[in-house]
Amino acid sequence: MKVLLVYPIFPDTYWSFRHALKIEGKRAPFPPLCLLTVAGMLPAAWERKLVDMNVEELRREDIEWADIVFVSAMIVQKESLEQVVDLVRSMGKRVAAGGPFVSTSSDKLPAADHIFIGEAENTLPEFLHDLELGIARKFYQADERPSLANTPTPDFSLIDMRHYSAMSLQYSRGCPFNCEFCDIIEIYGRVPRTKSNEQMLAELDALKAAGWRGMVFIVDDNFIGNKKNVRQLLPALLEWSRANGEPFTFITEASINLAEDEALLQLMQDVGFKRVFLGIETPVEESLKLANKGQNTKRNLLDSIRKIQSYGLEVMGGFIVGFDNDPEDIFERQMTFIRESGIPLAMVGLLSALPDTQLWRRLNKEGRLLNVTTGNNTDCSLNFIPKMDKDKLVAGYKRVLRNIYSPKEYYARALTCLARARKGKNAMLRRDLKDDLRSFIKLIVTLGIRDRARLHFWSYFYKLVLRHPRDLAHGLTLAAMGYHFRLITEKYTA
Repeated sequence: MKVLLVYPIFPDTYWSFRHALKIEGKRAPFPPLCLLTVAGMLPAAWERKLVDMNVEELRREDIEWADIVFVSAMIVQKESLEQVVDLVRSMGKRVAAGGPFVSTSSDKLPAADHIFIGEAENTLPEFLHDLELGIARKFYQADERPSLANTPTPDFSLIDMRHYSAMSLQYSRGCPFNCEFCDIIEIYGRVPRTKSNEQMLAELDALKAAGWRGMVFIVDDNFIGNKKNVRQLLPALLEWSRANGEPFTFITEASINLAEDEALLQLMQDVGFKRVFLGIETPVEESLKLANKGQNTKRNLLDSIRKIQSYGLEVMGGFIVGFDNDPEDIFERQMTFIRESGIPLAMVGLLSALPDTQLWRRLNKEGRLLNVTTGNNTDCSLNFIPKMDKDKLVAGYKRVLRNIYSPKEYYARALTCLARARKGKNAMLRRDLKDDLRSFIKLIVTLGIRDRARLHFWSYFYKLVLRHPRDLAHGLTLAAMGYHFRLITEKYTA
């Protein structure tokens, strides 16, 4: 059996980092971990090939080669996903579809021969058995959330690592919190399940053996959701890292209560964690309470961010406007908070009702749901009727984007971030990027010569060299990311 695994195109958004990746000489931030993991579940005798459409073109010859095509996508990739499914079917090939979009919106993709709803550890073996017998069904739905004990090591041999800025691993699934707008708890549940230490170290061994050196993204939606197991993992990870010459640095996602656990923060710093994404959402307590984001109301958010930054962890923050309880001055409050937080990578989005979330169900009951979300909460579209006047909300949101990604504001936050992170022991000493001369020259030409904001860049560069010479590589990476965010902002707010 010949299996083609296809990852659809991720559109040009804040999350694509496309303009920054061009400077780095990469084509995508991360490989499709979902399909690499599925590939590891297939029979060893099967031939397999992966096409990540974000780094290479899907050719008709690839589809002709295959006996069956597997596709997986998030909501924001749905247009490309549908095109792939239609193309595969038009060529007379069987196609199986899964992933977050399909799991929450399977009725929107009727063309696929086989649809996988939920996690595939139990349903994929059942499908493979049925396929062999010639009785494969259209729908395979996971009746329970499986243990990750049998999740295989991803098949990294299927990708060309040179195309990616970082590699991905998954340690856990699920989150213990109950945020109204979040679909993670609907898909993966509120009881975080983790892999064993042995599994994680085996995956690190595989990455190292495949030749990877550099950043590894632990893609858990809340890395500290199961703190007990994380506390057992990190010492083993530290020992492995030291024994293997510290080949990797790490980034991940977590909840704000990470700030309360200094022992855990110290371990993460020692292991080489460089960045953590936090769902901060809003400084307005009434909106946090409405969204069931109680964990963010029990602590001073700015103090918590500073605490995490002091351990050498750059904070990347998620923010939302459009909550029912947002006051008239929400836009000014968000801009002020982001400035004071020293978070360069501040991802601000309009509230979006994702399929089958608590928010989706509430708005549907209230008659305020309009349509299916685009999956891109930064494209200035709304799929529900907000309490604030829609035009005022969108205009205020655009004002926030133009402010926080203006060169002056962005570079100031980047310098604040670097200053705070250096307070931690050995903070930010490891570099995210190798001293790649070609990338450096391209960055200088792009931001320092061609860009109309080049004067802001040179002022930032001077301060970076003067104040943070040890963090020069990381500081330039932040500059490239800021350039990407500014271009996307100009696209969305024109």
